[in-house]
Amino acid sequence: MSEFTEFWRHPRFVDLGMLKASFRAHRYHLHTHPTYVIALITNGCERIRIGNVVVNATPGTIAIVNPEECHDGEAATETGWSYLTLYPTVELMSSICEGLGQTGVATFSRPLIDDPELARCFLTAHETSRDSDGIRAEASLMEALRELILRHGANVQPHKEPVYSGARIRLLLYEQLIEDNIGSEFDLDFFAAAAGVTKFQVIRDFKKCAGLTPAAYVRIRKLRYAAAKIEQGYPLAEAGLEAGFFDQSHLSRVFRNIHGITPGAFQSASRTSRRR
Repeated sequence: MSEFTEFWRHPRFVDLGMLKASFRAHRYHLHTHPTYVIALITNGCERIRIGNVVVNATPGTIAIVNPEECHDGEAATETGWSYLTLYPTVELMSSICEGLGQTGVATFSRPLIDDPELARCFLTAHETSRDSDGIRAEASLMEALRELILRHGANVQPHKEPVYSGARIRLLLYEQLIEDNIGSEFDLDFFAAAAGVTKFQVIRDFKKCAGLTPAAYVRIRKLRYAAAKIEQGYPLAEAGLEAGFFDQSHLSRVFRNIHGITPGAFQSASRTSRRR
């Protein structure tokens, strides 16, 4: 099995990324997405940590990652794995819930689903996402997501005003500091001084609330900023420098570790979606 990746945007949902890939040596670093991650394994086996659970995803199974849930991924066998992945936004999933008469945000408690009929639905949705018939592409995707929620949604959680612990309040502060100084280098002293806590407390806050080390969390936020700039049409080098990456090769290395594709492939898909 040779390694390859293809990334594109759905013709009817420009915020929805679609990935087709095969990997042998590639290993995803622990990270999060603001979207859901739905991955249909088509060949081989992927070992995935999702939250605190480690699963081996085999052909025909579907791995589900909720928004902002920590996960990684690597080959579970020497032959690697192939899969089809899509990244629906919270807004898209919530609109489907509303169509089902449910108000709120869908969550999934099982990280791995073995459902042959649903797998066929997602295979069709993925295959038609590059179809010239936009209505067919839209309908097959909506059907697959609808069936996923109906069959395997753990619950639909209503939107509530969150009750924040001290650690979560501090994480909101750290997030704002990162956003306001995105191109800067960060250290524990910077966060600790701003929050009035020790450096050890900073580490505990990130681990407790985000499941990540401070360094990994900062890296992901910088990468999201760079990706947003790339989607807006910024050159790769400029987007990377604004986000605080040393150079374009640094951006490319981190981007592939998290997304499995190069910034150039992401840029190409973004340009195509903007032309529609």
